[in-house]
Amino acid sequence: MTAVRPGPTAATSTGRRVRRAAAPAAAAWTVLAWLVGLLFFLPVLWMVLTGFKREVDAASNPPTWVFTPVLDGYRQVFDRDITPYLLNSLMASLLSTLLVLLLATPAAYALSIRPVAKWRDVLFFFISTKMLPAVAALLPIYLLVKEFGLLDNVWSMIVLYTAMNLPLAVWMMRSFLLEVPPALIEAAAVDGASVLLTIRRILLPIVAPGLAATALICFIFSWNEFFFAVNLTATRAGTSPIFLVGFITSEGLFLGRLCAAATLVSLPVVLAGWIAQKQLVRGLSMGAVK
Repeated sequence: MTAVRPGPTAATSTGRRVRRAAAPAAAAWTVLAWLVGLLFFLPVLWMVLTGFKREVDAASNPPTWVFTPVLDGYRQVFDRDITPYLLNSLMASLLSTLLVLLLATPAAYALSIRPVAKWRDVLFFFISTKMLPAVAALLPIYLLVKEFGLLDNVWSMIVLYTAMNLPLAVWMMRSFLLEVPPALIEAAAVDGASVLLTIRRILLPIVAPGLAATALICFIFSWNEFFFAVNLTATRAGTSPIFLVGFITSEGLFLGRLCAAATLVSLPVVLAGWIAQKQLVRGLSMGAVK
């Protein structure tokens, strides 16, 4: 007995036509996304390539497209001893990020799961500190740092970076904690878990991607900060952005060396973003940018 195959239904035929019609549109959006991505990546590629040029090729107008790669720019960067600046940036960024997470997590817990009185006013106060122009706060901060004897000291930058990133971290961590099911918190309370144990054993593992996203953003902001670093540091506590300014001299702009140094300075942030990219995407998708 021969089985009779049923013919395509109207719904199946309609679905195929819709997919065939949507295929060109999807391909067009894919090409557009790649073009936009390459457009944003082009300045970074140009910076990396310029770092391998001689100064005469880097400063040529029109730009030199065909050149022989050299390492002179990188040699001169290391001859100027970039290592202390990188270590200062690493210390200030890592310690300030750690302090931000230690302070922002309990604050976000108090503003989300166990909201304090007038929590909206507290949130507005946190975010209002980001509205103050940095230049308006420079003079009082400079006088305060000088009074405590912390000029050209990396610890002053750690305190400043912590204060700068804390409001943003509190808002982000609050958004992540709001995604935690209240039933888990209630179950922990029934079992007799303390607040610290609840945060450490239940909340932090759940919001770990959001914690990683917050840490990465705070680290990037601290690593790239220039305004306060250039006014409050000199030779002992200078950070990596301060090192880059040294290539802008009265003799001119050494573009090849500057691009080589900028490439080296950018590597830690790029590596951190690449390592934490999965956590960053998952964390931001939890509602931190609502």
